[in-house]
Amino acid sequence: MSTVQPHLTFLQHLPRTQAAVAFALERHSGQRRQIDDAPFILHTLEVASLLDRSGYPDSVVAAAVLHDVLEKTDAERPEVEARFGAEVADLVAAVSDDPSIEDEEERKDRLREKVRGLGGNAAAVYAADKVSKVRELRMLLARGLPRERAEVLIARNRRSLAMLDETCPETDSSRCCDSSSRRWMTSRRAPRTGPTIPDAGEGR
Repeated sequence: MSTVQPHLTFLQHLPRTQAAVAFALERHSGQRRQIDDAPFILHTLEVASLLDRSGYPDSVVAAAVLHDVLEKTDAERPEVEARFGAEVADLVAAVSDDPSIEDEEERKDRLREKVRGLGGNAAAVYAADKVSKVRELRMLLARGLPRERAEVLIARNRRSLAMLDETCPETDSSRCCDSSSRRWMTSRRAPRTGPTIPDAGEGR
Protein backbone atom coordinates (compact mmCIF):
# COMPACT_ATOMS: atom_id res chain seq x y z
CA MET A 1 0.00 0.00 0.00
CA SER A 2 2.93 2.32 0.55
CA THR A 3 3.48 2.51 -3.21
CA VAL A 4 -0.02 3.89 -3.76
CA GLN A 5 -1.17 5.93 -0.80
CA PRO A 6 1.40 8.79 -0.97
CA HIS A 7 -0.22 9.91 -4.24
CA LEU A 8 -3.78 9.79 -2.86
CA THR A 9 -4.07 12.98 -0.91
CA PHE A 10 -7.86 12.75 -0.88
CA LEU A 11 -7.57 9.81 1.54
CA GLN A 12 -6.21 11.97 4.34
CA HIS A 13 -9.67 12.97 5.62
CA LEU A 14 -11.40 9.63 4.87
CA PRO A 15 -10.52 6.95 7.44
CA ARG A 16 -13.05 4.40 6.20
CA THR A 17 -11.81 4.85 2.66
CA GLN A 18 -8.23 4.33 3.82
CA ALA A 19 -9.27 0.97 5.26
CA ALA A 20 -11.16 0.19 2.05
CA VAL A 21 -8.04 0.87 -0.03
CA ALA A 22 -6.01 -1.54 2.11
CA PHE A 23 -8.70 -4.21 1.69
CA ALA A 24 -9.08 -3.63 -2.05
CA LEU A 25 -5.33 -3.71 -2.62
CA GLU A 26 -5.20 -7.11 -0.95
CA ARG A 27 -8.22 -8.55 -2.77
CA HIS A 28 -7.38 -7.14 -6.22
CA SER A 29 -3.70 -8.11 -5.88
CA GLY A 30 -2.37 -9.45 -9.16
CA GLN A 31 -5.30 -8.21 -11.23
CA ARG A 32 -4.40 -5.96 -14.16
CA ARG A 33 -6.30 -3.31 -16.06
CA GLN A 34 -6.98 -4.23 -19.68
CA ILE A 35 -6.07 -0.89 -21.23
CA ASP A 36 -2.50 -0.68 -19.99
CA ASP A 37 -1.76 -3.71 -17.79
CA ALA A 38 -1.59 -1.38 -14.78
CA PRO A 39 -2.83 -2.63 -11.39
CA PHE A 40 -6.61 -2.97 -11.52
CA ILE A 41 -6.94 -1.01 -8.28
CA LEU A 42 -6.25 2.19 -10.25
CA HIS A 43 -9.75 1.93 -11.75
CA THR A 44 -11.50 1.77 -8.39
CA LEU A 45 -9.33 4.57 -7.04
CA GLU A 46 -10.32 6.80 -9.95
CA VAL A 47 -13.99 6.11 -9.26
CA ALA A 48 -13.45 6.97 -5.60
CA SER A 49 -11.59 10.20 -6.39
CA LEU A 50 -14.39 11.37 -8.67
CA LEU A 51 -16.89 10.96 -5.86
CA ASP A 52 -14.64 12.62 -3.30
CA ARG A 53 -14.20 15.67 -5.52
CA SER A 54 -17.97 15.77 -6.00
CA GLY A 55 -18.43 16.08 -2.24
CA TYR A 56 -19.67 12.62 -1.29
CA PRO A 57 -19.03 11.35 2.27
CA ASP A 58 -16.49 8.80 3.44
CA SER A 59 -18.94 5.88 3.30
CA VAL A 60 -19.75 6.49 -0.38
CA VAL A 61 -16.12 6.98 -1.38
CA ALA A 62 -15.20 3.78 0.48
CA ALA A 63 -17.94 1.92 -1.40
CA ALA A 64 -16.47 3.23 -4.64
CA VAL A 65 -13.08 1.77 -3.75
CA LEU A 66 -14.78 -1.55 -3.04
CA HIS A 67 -17.31 -1.53 -5.87
CA ASP A 68 -15.69 -4.43 -7.76
CA VAL A 69 -14.68 -6.71 -4.88
CA LEU A 70 -17.86 -8.81 -5.00
CA GLU A 71 -17.63 -9.26 -8.78
CA LYS A 72 -13.91 -9.70 -9.29
CA THR A 73 -12.55 -11.22 -6.07
CA ASP A 74 -13.50 -13.92 -3.57
CA ALA A 75 -14.81 -11.33 -1.10
CA GLU A 76 -18.39 -11.80 0.01
CA ARG A 77 -20.95 -9.31 1.26
CA PRO A 78 -20.93 -10.46 4.93
CA GLU A 79 -17.20 -9.77 5.12
CA VAL A 80 -17.59 -6.33 3.55
CA GLU A 81 -20.39 -5.51 5.99
CA ALA A 82 -18.41 -6.76 8.99
CA ARG A 83 -15.44 -4.59 8.06
CA PHE A 84 -17.10 -1.45 6.71
CA GLY A 85 -20.70 -1.44 7.88
CA ALA A 86 -24.08 -2.10 6.32
CA GLU A 87 -24.23 1.20 4.41
CA VAL A 88 -21.02 0.50 2.51
CA ALA A 89 -21.93 -3.16 1.94
CA ASP A 90 -25.35 -2.17 0.61
CA LEU A 91 -23.80 0.24 -1.88
CA VAL A 92 -21.23 -2.29 -3.08
CA ALA A 93 -23.96 -4.90 -3.56
CA ALA A 94 -26.16 -2.33 -5.31
CA VAL A 95 -23.62 -1.77 -8.10
CA SER A 96 -22.53 -5.42 -8.45
CA ASP A 97 -23.69 -7.73 -11.23
CA ASP A 98 -25.82 -10.76 -10.42
CA PRO A 99 -23.48 -13.69 -11.21
CA SER A 100 -26.42 -16.05 -11.63
CA ILE A 101 -27.36 -14.28 -14.90
CA GLU A 102 -25.25 -15.85 -17.65
CA ASP A 103 -26.01 -13.50 -20.55
CA GLU A 104 -23.76 -10.45 -20.36
CA GLU A 105 -26.22 -7.92 -21.76
CA GLU A 106 -29.06 -9.18 -19.59
CA ARG A 107 -26.79 -9.01 -16.56
CA LYS A 108 -25.85 -5.40 -17.34
CA ASP A 109 -29.48 -4.48 -18.07
CA ARG A 110 -30.61 -5.92 -14.73
CA LEU A 111 -27.91 -3.99 -12.90
CA ARG A 112 -28.90 -0.78 -14.66
CA GLU A 113 -32.54 -1.23 -13.66
CA LYS A 114 -31.56 -2.05 -10.09
CA VAL A 115 -29.60 1.19 -9.89
CA ARG A 116 -32.51 3.07 -11.48
CA GLY A 117 -34.77 1.83 -8.70
CA LEU A 118 -32.35 2.69 -5.92
CA GLY A 119 -31.10 6.07 -7.16
CA GLY A 120 -29.22 8.18 -4.61
CA ASN A 121 -25.72 7.11 -3.64
CA ALA A 122 -25.96 3.85 -5.58
CA ALA A 123 -26.52 5.88 -8.74
CA ALA A 124 -23.61 8.14 -7.80
CA VAL A 125 -21.17 5.22 -7.54
CA TYR A 126 -22.56 3.75 -10.74
CA ALA A 127 -22.18 7.09 -12.57
CA ALA A 128 -18.58 7.56 -11.47
CA ASP A 129 -17.81 4.01 -12.59
CA LYS A 130 -19.27 4.80 -16.02
CA VAL A 131 -17.02 7.87 -16.36
CA SER A 132 -13.96 5.76 -15.62
CA LYS A 133 -15.08 2.97 -17.93
CA VAL A 134 -15.77 5.39 -20.79
CA ARG A 135 -12.28 6.84 -20.48
CA GLU A 136 -10.88 3.32 -20.65
CA LEU A 137 -13.08 2.48 -23.61
CA ARG A 138 -11.81 5.49 -25.53
CA MET A 139 -8.25 4.34 -24.95
CA LEU A 140 -9.07 0.78 -25.97
CA LEU A 141 -10.67 2.00 -29.17
CA ALA A 142 -7.61 4.09 -29.98
CA ARG A 143 -5.48 0.98 -29.52
CA GLY A 144 -7.48 -1.13 -31.92
CA LEU A 145 -10.43 -2.57 -30.00
CA PRO A 146 -12.52 -4.49 -32.56
CA ARG A 147 -15.27 -2.29 -33.90
CA GLU A 148 -18.03 -4.77 -33.16
CA ARG A 149 -17.07 -5.01 -29.48
CA ALA A 150 -16.66 -1.24 -29.27
CA GLU A 151 -20.17 -0.65 -30.57
CA VAL A 152 -21.60 -3.03 -27.96
CA LEU A 153 -19.82 -1.19 -25.16
CA ILE A 154 -20.69 2.26 -26.49
CA ALA A 155 -24.38 1.33 -26.77
CA ARG A 156 -24.31 -0.05 -23.24
CA ASN A 157 -22.82 3.15 -21.87
CA ARG A 158 -25.36 5.27 -23.73
CA ARG A 159 -28.17 3.33 -22.08
CA SER A 160 -26.52 3.86 -18.72
CA LEU A 161 -26.21 7.61 -19.31
CA ALA A 162 -29.85 7.81 -20.39
CA MET A 163 -30.90 6.02 -17.22
CA LEU A 164 -28.87 8.37 -15.05
CA ASP A 165 -30.32 11.43 -16.78
CA GLU A 166 -33.84 10.13 -16.20
CA THR A 167 -33.29 9.00 -12.63
CA CYS A 168 -30.97 11.49 -10.97
CA PRO A 169 -31.22 15.25 -10.50
CA GLU A 170 -28.32 17.36 -11.73
CA THR A 171 -27.13 17.86 -8.16
CA ASP A 172 -26.79 14.11 -7.51
CA SER A 173 -25.06 11.35 -9.47
CA SER A 174 -25.00 13.16 -12.81
CA ARG A 175 -22.49 15.64 -11.44
CA CYS A 176 -19.96 12.78 -11.64
CA CYS A 177 -20.34 12.56 -15.43
CA ASP A 178 -17.79 14.96 -16.88
CA SER A 179 -18.85 16.85 -20.00
CA SER A 180 -16.24 15.26 -22.27
CA SER A 181 -17.33 11.70 -21.43
CA ARG A 182 -20.98 12.71 -21.71
CA ARG A 183 -20.46 14.21 -25.19
CA TRP A 184 -18.55 11.16 -26.35
CA MET A 185 -21.13 8.68 -25.08
CA THR A 186 -23.98 10.52 -26.78
CA SER A 187 -22.26 11.07 -30.12
CA ARG A 188 -23.83 9.32 -33.11
CA ARG A 189 -20.83 7.12 -33.86
CA ALA A 190 -17.67 6.02 -32.13
CA PRO A 191 -14.59 7.79 -33.49
CA ARG A 192 -12.10 5.67 -35.37
CA THR A 193 -9.48 6.69 -32.85
CA GLY A 194 -9.99 7.82 -29.30
CA PRO A 195 -10.23 11.57 -28.72
CA THR A 196 -8.15 13.27 -26.07
CA ILE A 197 -8.70 11.67 -22.70
CA PRO A 198 -10.01 14.18 -20.11
CA ASP A 199 -7.87 14.63 -17.09
CA ALA A 200 -9.17 13.74 -13.65
CA GLY A 201 -10.19 17.33 -13.00
CA GLU A 202 -13.05 16.98 -15.45
CA GLY A 203 -14.74 14.56 -13.10
CA ARG A 204 -15.72 17.37 -10.78
